[in-house]
Amino acid sequence: MTTPFPFTAVVGQDDLRLALLLNAVSPAVGGVLVRGEKGTAKSTAVRALSALLPEVPVVPGCRFSCDPASPDPGCPDGPHEAGGGAERPARMVELPVGASEDRLVGALDIERALSEGVKAFEPGLLADAHRGILYVDEVNLLHDHLVDLLLDAAAMGASYVEREGVSVRHAARFLLVGTMNPEEGELRPQLLDRFGLTVEVAASREPDQRVEVVRRRLAYDDDPAAFAARWAEEEAAVRARIVAARELLPSVRLGDGALRQIAATCAAFEVDGMRADIVMARTATALAAWAGRTDVLAEDVRQAALLALPHRRRRNPFDAPGLDEDKLDETLEEFGGSDDDDPDPDPGPDGPGGGGGQPEPDDAPQGDGDTAARPEAGESGQPQPSGAGEQSAVRASEPFRTKVLSVPGIGEGAAGRRSRARTEHGRTTGARRPRGALTKLHLAATVQAAAPHQRARGRSGPGLVVRRDDLRQATREGREGNLVLFVVDASGSMAARQRMSAVKGAVLSLLLDAYQRRDKVGLVTFRGTDADVALPPTSSVDAAAARLETLPTGGRTPLAAGLLRAHDVLRVERLRDPARRPLVVVVTDGRATGGPEPVALAGRAARLFAADGVASVVVDCESGPVRLGLAGQLAGELGGTAVTLDELRADSIAGLVKDVQRRAA
Repeated sequence: MTTPFPFTAVVGQDDLRLALLLNAVSPAVGGVLVRGEKGTAKSTAVRALSALLPEVPVVPGCRFSCDPASPDPGCPDGPHEAGGGAERPARMVELPVGASEDRLVGALDIERALSEGVKAFEPGLLADAHRGILYVDEVNLLHDHLVDLLLDAAAMGASYVEREGVSVRHAARFLLVGTMNPEEGELRPQLLDRFGLTVEVAASREPDQRVEVVRRRLAYDDDPAAFAARWAEEEAAVRARIVAARELLPSVRLGDGALRQIAATCAAFEVDGMRADIVMARTATALAAWAGRTDVLAEDVRQAALLALPHRRRRNPFDAPGLDEDKLDETLEEFGGSDDDDPDPDPGPDGPGGGGGQPEPDDAPQGDGDTAARPEAGESGQPQPSGAGEQSAVRASEPFRTKVLSVPGIGEGAAGRRSRARTEHGRTTGARRPRGALTKLHLAATVQAAAPHQRARGRSGPGLVVRRDDLRQATREGREGNLVLFVVDASGSMAARQRMSAVKGAVLSLLLDAYQRRDKVGLVTFRGTDADVALPPTSSVDAAAARLETLPTGGRTPLAAGLLRAHDVLRVERLRDPARRPLVVVVTDGRATGGPEPVALAGRAARLFAADGVASVVVDCESGPVRLGLAGQLAGELGGTAVTLDELRADSIAGLVKDVQRRAA
């Protein structure tokens, strides 16, 4: 077994370690979401936590980790008698992003269930994680059907497996810990709210601290056992402190003054629902127990707010998580004054963030989590053509709800919410022989396949004799996510009459729609003499919005260059992900200038998309009383459809953009 990296040997990242330790003290806090750039010890710290947790008493032989003091009366391995039991180390179960539904919740042996009436159940990861930690690396990339199962288990504290009238239920209460890189896309709001705490992590910019990180990592790689032995004393101290804090936790008093501060803070930051208040109260109580106190103080409430509220105050996907600390301090001061509260905001060396065997608490980076993880404006790294009449970037107008743009036909891409596709989830449309393991039984088709052979198989009793060849897999139709590639005209003609602000607002609205429908997005811009890939295909809608915000305008209109660059992007992406179907959204007034025969070149480039059968939409940005209709001509060459900025809104002519037509090759 591989020796884990010691928790106390992690350099810096005090907020991350504190959030994990608070959940170890009080699992009711609700888990941790760790956001940050790659290479910041997110996974290392989470994996190291399990070694600090106290051992768990379990019923011997129970695959579902029942507590011998109060065994689950509905346990599939039960019934168990109370008392006795054995202890085992706390588990940390990892949920792979590409796991199947059966791997997560468990699987029933359908053949035995039909032929013998036996509930033969193989537990999944939720059963393994019961009374332990369920860790999801890159949780923002988790498929929607797995997210739905996690939400159900987190809400009910149990996992239910239902297959054609046969059901199994078992307890599933676990500490949910997830890590994510925001550059790769955001998390669904429903799952985001299920995480009790969130922390932003970033690599330190201090050379001494970076040196220490490298030194410790190299020492661990050379001899993991010896390195862990050097930190054994610190690990034991933190483990003992967790046990002491757990024992003290029931005695911690949450006074009315602290409760008023919690309620006032949640109201001041306009968070939705009451879960934030409850999580803040539990976190503040755990902070007091961790500090060895029986009273919740003002600094506990302040620290709880910094951990529990940032991910709950976001109003849309482009809002950066975080709190205005000046506003937080003003709210706490206004609603403070109770004798339960300590006006000094400094918790001291043994307070929530110090002590406990955590090394170098004073060297942790302060206040740079958000700024380090998000690129500054203008740092796209893309060359800027120097076309004539260049204008600086303008801000986007207010986004709006757009019509549904979809790719015609039925695909087989990654699960999403845009276009029709054959998926593992959705409405049943037919049956087929299973390819590999059976996941979704089509009962009627299975019975129909087995029925003609019952006499030949010697059936004599009431049971149906079912063999492997009789089983039929249900085929289902749902929705897939697509690659939405934006091709944006940033030439001088788009800057006329202040149209660029409206254009950016429309593209921003489409980006919001792509976020909600779980698409990948890409951005190609053209102006001056050439076209640039401002953003290669990615799941990060935030990154696309940032590139759009800094997009300047001016110069000629190399429409053909923009289309050819977009065609090349699709060619490369088709090799990487052939199942994901593209949707090209060209945002332009249709003009083409610069070079010999620009209009003819643009037409030939557009016909490449039609020949490949790529679904496309042209957002016509032409305005004014006299219109040339060039965008409509371009849409015809592309084999797609054209829509004006006004028609793009969901409250305009119904269904105009929903049916995207493609011209035959």
